[in-house]
Amino acid sequence: MRTIASDTTRPTSRRTEGWPDTAAEEEVPTPLTAEQARQWRARHPQLPVARVLAMQVLTGIAVVALTWGFTGRSALAWSAAYGALVGILPAAVAAKGTARWAAPGFPPGAALAGFLLWEAVKLVLAVGMLLAAPKILGAPNWPALLIGLVLTVKVYWVGLLLAQSMRSRQGQARVKTNGC
Repeated sequence: MRTIASDTTRPTSRRTEGWPDTAAEEEVPTPLTAEQARQWRARHPQLPVARVLAMQVLTGIAVVALTWGFTGRSALAWSAAYGALVGILPAAVAAKGTARWAAPGFPPGAALAGFLLWEAVKLVLAVGMLLAAPKILGAPNWPALLIGLVLTVKVYWVGLLLAQSMRSRQGQARVKTNGC
């Protein structure tokens, strides 16, 4: 049996190279103290869930009013209202269920699991409501229903933008939160 010798020798140091775009020595972030965390939360308040739900309700009412106002057809307004309800009701149920899991001191892994569980509940409830629409409304107008649904679901972006602009106008203070 023949052995093949290699001309190359392995380096004794097993130092691995980092990614080309990383510094040789990265700074390790230091954990915040309780006071620093409190100050950070004061500077970066969260948007209260109740305000988001209220904005969704107001958007749903506006969609129904505009639908009825422009078309004069109550069937279209009912479809838009049901679509808004499909956006609002599951979100409210999920917000209520998630609130328990988001309590301070709750283990982060369990909080994430609870969040995912309630997101699944929200999805199942919304799909169930959409499947039940023909039984509840008779013959729903699907475009009106979906417009009501999409506008009420996507209105939270407006709330986030308004909260950001309020925070910048008020010097990032004085924005009340719900304590989450």
